[in-house]
Amino acid sequence: MILHRYFAFRFLKTFGGVLGIFVLILVFLDLVEQLRRFGNTPATFADIVGLTLLNVPQGIYAILPLIMIIATIALFLGLARSSEMVVTRAAGRSAVRALMSPVLMAFLIGVLGVAVINPIVASTSREFEERSNRFKGQDRVLTLGSTGLWLRQGDDESQTVIRAETANLDGTRLQNVTFLRFTDDGLPVERIAAKTAVLTNGAWSLSNVKIWPLATSLTPESNAITQDSYDISSTLTADQIRDSFGTPSSIPIWDLPAFIERLKTAGFSAQRHQVWLQMELAMPIFLVAMVMIGASFTVRHQRGGRTGMMVLFAIMLSFGTYFLRNFAQILGENGQLPAALAAWAPPLAAIGLALSFLLHREDG
Repeated sequence: MILHRYFAFRFLKTFGGVLGIFVLILVFLDLVEQLRRFGNTPATFADIVGLTLLNVPQGIYAILPLIMIIATIALFLGLARSSEMVVTRAAGRSAVRALMSPVLMAFLIGVLGVAVINPIVASTSREFEERSNRFKGQDRVLTLGSTGLWLRQGDDESQTVIRAETANLDGTRLQNVTFLRFTDDGLPVERIAAKTAVLTNGAWSLSNVKIWPLATSLTPESNAITQDSYDISSTLTADQIRDSFGTPSSIPIWDLPAFIERLKTAGFSAQRHQVWLQMELAMPIFLVAMVMIGASFTVRHQRGGRTGMMVLFAIMLSFGTYFLRNFAQILGENGQLPAALAAWAPPLAAIGLALSFLLHREDG
C-alpha cells in the first residue's frame, strides 16, 4: 500500500504540473483570440479577460485526455530515469500491478471531471455564449421548457412571443402554436392561435387561425375572428432557431437526460445530445485508456534505448485513439452508429490494445 500511495502521489503531482502549464498556455492563446474576435465591439479589455476566463475551462476539459497522456509519459520516464521502476520490478512487483495506482487516479479524475467539473464547465460555457451574443448584438431566440418550446422575434415596432407544443427537426414547422404580439412598451396587441405555423420566405404561414384583438377591445372573445390562413412577418431563420440550442457541452450532465426528453417531446432530434451524454459517461474509461497507452511504451528502463521512439509511438497511438473517438462521435451524431457504441467502443478498444502491449512486454 505504501508503494501504491507513492505512485499515486507522484502521478497526481505530475498531472497537476502538466495541467498548470496547459492552463497558462490556453489563457494567453484564448486572450489573443478574444481580442481578435471582440476588438471591434463595445467590449472593454476587462470584459475580454472575463470572456477568456469563462472559455478556458471548456478548453482544458476538452484536452483532458491529452494532459493525461503527457502526465503518464512524464511520470514513467521519471521513474525509469531514477531506476525506481527497476527496483520495483526487482522487488517482485509486475508492471501491471505498478500501474494500478495511476490507473485508479485517472479513473477518479475522470469521475470528478464528469460529476463536478462538467457542470462548472457547462455553466461557464453558457455564460460565455450569452456574453458573446450580447457583445455581438445577438440574442437567443429559442427556449425549451416542460410546457413546450418558446420563440421570440421582434423588430423596431413590436415584439412577438411564440409558444408551440411540438416542432419539426429544424423548428420551422410548429404545431398547436400561439403568437402573442406586444408593443415596445410591453403592452399586448393581439393573440393568435393556429393549428400549424410554417416559416417560409421571412414569414410564418398559419393555418386554422383564430385572432383575438387585445389593444382595442375589453372583450377580445366577442371580437375574435377566424381564418383559414394568415401570414405573420418574421425576422427568424432556421439557422437562428437551430443555433439557439447551443452546444450539448453547455448543459450540465445532471440536467442532460431531462433536456433530451424535452427535445424528444418537442419533436427535435436528440441524437447529438444523447451521444454527448454517453461520451461524458465514458470519460473516466477513456482517461484510463490514455494512462495505459502511455505506460505500455514507457514502463521500461531507459538503458534499453529508443526512448524517444517509444514516446513518439505512445503519443501517436493516443492521438490516433483520440481522433478515432471524435470520428465515432461524428458517426453517432449522424445516426450511423448507436450512441452507446460510438462513445464506449474507442476507449474499451484502446484499453484492450494497451493491455496486450503491457502483457507482451511483461517478463514476470
